[in-house]
Amino acid sequence: MRGEPSGVVVIGAGIAGVACARELRDAGVPVHIRERGRVVGGRMASRRFDGRPADLGAAYFTVSDPEFAEVVRGWQAAGLAREWTDTFAAYDGGGRRAAPGPMRWSAPRGLRSLVEQLARDLPVVVNRLVLSVGPGPTVDGEECAAVVLAMPGPQAALLLDPELVPATDAVGRQRWSPTLAAMLRFPCRRWTDFGGAFVNDHPLLSLVCDDGDRRGDGAAVLVAHTTEGFAAGHLAQPTAAAPQIEAAVRDLLALPDRAEFVHVHRWTYAKPADDGGPATGFHLDDDGIGLAGDAFGRPRVQTAWRSGRDLGRAASSGGQLRRRRRVKAPAGTPSRCACPTRRASA
Repeated sequence: MRGEPSGVVVIGAGIAGVACARELRDAGVPVHIRERGRVVGGRMASRRFDGRPADLGAAYFTVSDPEFAEVVRGWQAAGLAREWTDTFAAYDGGGRRAAPGPMRWSAPRGLRSLVEQLARDLPVVVNRLVLSVGPGPTVDGEECAAVVLAMPGPQAALLLDPELVPATDAVGRQRWSPTLAAMLRFPCRRWTDFGGAFVNDHPLLSLVCDDGDRRGDGAAVLVAHTTEGFAAGHLAQPTAAAPQIEAAVRDLLALPDRAEFVHVHRWTYAKPADDGGPATGFHLDDDGIGLAGDAFGRPRVQTAWRSGRDLGRAASSGGQLRRRRRVKAPAGTPSRCACPTRRASA
């Protein structure tokens, strides 16, 4: 292809992709976001049921990074985020106990509203399925200055040309686990207040959240997340798991009433399987390919935001993504990594 590359293409409009795009745009780098879904948000997913949002992806977020705290203060001032609770319940073989921890934050309009706010003035195209990322780099055959893939590694692997060796190797090292998230609406609130509950050593449940408490409207709505093992057996037909999830939740909380409505959402790639490591990181190589997300640290909303922010910051300041004119190397020429992949230790 001839002429000036069209700018940086960010694939994926979750919080990592949006944070990266905002950093690039603020540095004067032309950027375009392509999102295959109908809305932005990624795994900070909220869905409306009879006009009321429920969070079916990330359950909450915590804050420890000073710059992320500044972003959160902006959300809070806009009425988009609020402090929820610093104490969950924990269920295990010994029964129920309190589990104090960091302050967990929630969003009255759903966590997706936070990503929408960050993306409000960025060029985002939704319902745009990308099929390939090739050397050059190119996106679906169109040359661009650079490409950022902000998505789980197994999804990125489907797009990357094998000639893009550093990025292909980086996503190939990622391991992800699935979950099912179920929204259960009951006739009335019959449970003891608990906010959220970690469910340990359970064959089916891993987390249950009181969405009425989380949202602050007192609705009789619970959201349950299943274990990896249970989800793996129901990825083909997630809706068929609804009766088992409902029964497990009712048994855990001793609820006499059946749910009026149950919706089950499948997350094939819910979170990175490697839990631990540095709180930030990203991948950026000489092929003009960047990777960002919570696979490069602990699986947290803050990690994903920092990963995208740091990638955008490093790339724009280092010049790798700023109006790159690339000369295609001869076939068989190995690529160099401009910046070693930084990721959680296994």
